[in-house]
Amino acid sequence: MTIYFTVTNDLGFDQRMMRICTSLSQAGYKVVLVGRRLKKSVPLKEVDYSQQRLRCWFNKGKLFYAEYNLRLFFYLLFKKMDCICAIDLDSILPCLFISRIKRTKRVYDAHELFCEMKEIATRPGIQKFWKKIEQYAVPQFKAGYTVNQPIAEEFYRMYGSKFGVIRNVPVFNEPGTIQKKEKYILYQGAVNEGRCFETLIPAMAAVDCKLVVCGDGNFMQQAKLLTKGYQLEDKVIFKGNVAPDELRIITAQAYIGLNLVENNGLSNYLSLANKFFDYIHAGIPQLCSGYPAYKEINDITEVAVMITDMSDKNIAAALNNLLLNEVVYQRLQNNCPKAATIYNWQNEENILLEFYQQLLG
Repeated sequence: MTIYFTVTNDLGFDQRMMRICTSLSQAGYKVVLVGRRLKKSVPLKEVDYSQQRLRCWFNKGKLFYAEYNLRLFFYLLFKKMDCICAIDLDSILPCLFISRIKRTKRVYDAHELFCEMKEIATRPGIQKFWKKIEQYAVPQFKAGYTVNQPIAEEFYRMYGSKFGVIRNVPVFNEPGTIQKKEKYILYQGAVNEGRCFETLIPAMAAVDCKLVVCGDGNFMQQAKLLTKGYQLEDKVIFKGNVAPDELRIITAQAYIGLNLVENNGLSNYLSLANKFFDYIHAGIPQLCSGYPAYKEINDITEVAVMITDMSDKNIAAALNNLLLNEVVYQRLQNNCPKAATIYNWQNEENILLEFYQQLLG
């Protein structure tokens, strides 16, 4: 059985897709992951599945999405497949049309509520455009899964689509001893709108610790300008995109992890980011937004300090408490290994394989 997965990002940093494709490939499926090539794309690592990157003339905005979807459609048109899986809304139309033409199974993997992301929800014209695509396409995907139960329930409320839940969690490995050379706070993930950089960066002026940012995104330029404006260039370090193997080392050596998102859209409010679990598996306490999916897990495991007030003063106070209160820090740190034995890819992989076994036989 051959399964094609489609994304709009560079394949070298998408850990969720790496795990999904590896698990299915090792289970005997022929897997092809299709993404795009950027000017700064690094060579892809050799993996158990096939990888294909499409080069575009345009790399952002309406022209990019139009071009990429056309290129993706014609690329897929001449490929043999038994199933095609669209990752998020920005590659759903080619997958829908190809599955009809080829009469193959189709799956929707929703990493988030696409139309409710800040960069979409705060632009009425753009949101209306994507919402029309969502309303047209999503109900036609009878098989699908997403990253947590609240988002699955939202899709059922909107479209009657019963999506499964496959969490975006790391592979469990027995924790080793990591020597922490320098105490620093870590933010990993997309540097996008709605990730609290407008308040996080000024908060660092009142925190006696460095902030390391690993990632890139549509707010990177503004974040760097904020850092310069507050004269924090020596305290806030931007590393850009970091390869997964290197990122795991950086994460394990950090003292505190950050997982903050603004409550300005349903996608953020219902989110369950992979970094939440990455910090758990690295054994580091984190400062996290106190939204339902995170709070549900934290009420059981207590691995994070939760806040709902994302002001710079509140972020600074919460970070300083973690830095200075050794009793709280140690309690959270001790709970991380226990949580990692519950929330790991070995458990989620079983759900993934059962899903495709039932779909494809």
